[in-house]
Amino acid sequence: MVWGTTWYAIRVCIGPDGFPTLPAAAVRFVLAALLLTPLGLRARPRPVGAQWAWLVLAGVLDAAGYALVYLGEERVPGGISAVVFGTQPLLLALLLTATRMERVGWGDVAGALVSLAGVGVIFADRLDVSATQAVGVAMILGSVLASTTYAMIMKRHGEQVHAFTSTWIFISVTAICLCIAAAVHGFSLPWPPPVAPTLALVYLAVFGSVIAFATYFWLLSQVSLMTMGTLSFVIPIIALVVDALFEAQVRLGVRGYLGIGVTLSGLVVSLAWKRYVGAPAPAGLEPELAPSVPPEPSASSPAI
Repeated sequence: MVWGTTWYAIRVCIGPDGFPTLPAAAVRFVLAALLLTPLGLRARPRPVGAQWAWLVLAGVLDAAGYALVYLGEERVPGGISAVVFGTQPLLLALLLTATRMERVGWGDVAGALVSLAGVGVIFADRLDVSATQAVGVAMILGSVLASTTYAMIMKRHGEQVHAFTSTWIFISVTAICLCIAAAVHGFSLPWPPPVAPTLALVYLAVFGSVIAFATYFWLLSQVSLMTMGTLSFVIPIIALVVDALFEAQVRLGVRGYLGIGVTLSGLVVSLAWKRYVGAPAPAGLEPELAPSVPPEPSASSPAI
């Protein structure tokens, strides 16, 4: 629910009367890191050994992903950005199969391929509108790669760390990287702060970063990565509703909405397959792409 609304909130934050793009992203994560500091310092268990390096790497990838998201949303509306981000399950399925981290069902791959076809339709629509918006779509796709990679890192190396602690480290590293990027491009903030963009910035820091990421990392310790990936199909639905109500800068054409429909139908394919494999399967039918890998022993799952 939160991440479905943050796409539009970013557009408000960095709009014509709002904050510069990279400084807006940096301030968002600085505020989030400050809010998480007392919780992150007190929570147990903490990372040990190589876990620190992996959490730092995940934070760097998150900074790259959010820089691409913010720059991409200079060019395309939030709803379309969220739909493009819905291709994440396809990349996740491919990476999980290659690394053998989890079993991946054929239905997950089929649903993700359907969604990718829908994004292709949307991408063609963006090319018809302008090359600038096509670049925006490409930037969002780059952020998908970054977020998928850090999700795998957090699943494998951060699962035994308390969600508040892992989120605090992750967001703090993201904040530092974005501050450096913003400083390179010229760090400036409007004064006095504009009302609507500032409210959007606070919302993004508190709900879109602190609450959403802490919940995400806790949930990541409870369910599989592919289950988490399926949730990305729900975000565009919420984002498109928000855009339909409030977005005024960019309107989609018929082809764009057709692509959105195809992309979201990937969720139907994935859920239908899960329902099918839940029933008794015929002898010899193996729905998974990769053999089962015994889970590694771990400590009790952290709770928020």
